[in-house]
Amino acid sequence: MIEDLRNQIGRLTGSEVDRLRQMQGGDLSNVYSLCLADGRQLIAKTGATAPAESEMLAAIAATGCRCPEVVSFGNDLLLMTELDTGGLPGSAAWAEFGVHLRLLHDNRGTLHGWHRDHAFGHVPIRNAPCADWPTFWAERRLLADAAMLPADLRHRLEKLADRLPDRLPKAPAPSLLHGDLWSGNVLWGGAGFSGVIDPACYHGDAEVDLAMLRLFGRIGDGFRDAYGPPASGEADRLPIYQLWPALVHLRLFGAGYRPMVENLLAAAGA
Repeated sequence: MIEDLRNQIGRLTGSEVDRLRQMQGGDLSNVYSLCLADGRQLIAKTGATAPAESEMLAAIAATGCRCPEVVSFGNDLLLMTELDTGGLPGSAAWAEFGVHLRLLHDNRGTLHGWHRDHAFGHVPIRNAPCADWPTFWAERRLLADAAMLPADLRHRLEKLADRLPDRLPKAPAPSLLHGDLWSGNVLWGGAGFSGVIDPACYHGDAEVDLAMLRLFGRIGDGFRDAYGPPASGEADRLPIYQLWPALVHLRLFGAGYRPMVENLLAAAGA
């Protein structure tokens, strides 16, 4: 398998692979650090979503938000530049990230959604547009795979979904979203903010990315001054937007995430 990967990388780059090392992490795909004979240091990511992720990285880069540059891709392999890592973010780095995320979110689509579906492993991400944003969040996110959930959670989600027209804005600006902006997908290097990785892009309420950023971590000092202040009612919408990634984790990784889902349902009033 490794030899096949070396050969595929060689065909895509036109250079032999001098070093190939599998990296830690990569819950849903295998990720490798590599050095080519011509001196380039790249990241290789395997998986069926490689063409879609290549397109998403290009969309993010076009906004001015920092991310890896796509070098090449095939049906199941994405090659991209390696970002600096290992830094610890201070307020200046968080401010720099705030500027870049603002660039991303200021890029607007015409509809909420994306022109193709995506996936987190075996969990589909359905992106077809709906008539309005509350309907999109209900049908494409919270209830998209409700049949796969325990009945008690499903009933609570259905009740919450019925109330979304009164809880979410009908037509927020369709910002370009990273779509999986947890803290591990924001990289920091010695010079500050390095870039964002592993996107699952679509257009929607910018608060979705901010909610995900707070699900497994905190937003550092300096970010808000650069990005902009919270919108009115953002705190009330926070658990509603955090529910979907919590549901994805429940589907992917099991019952250990059920308390997170239950707590967020309670916080959302369901």
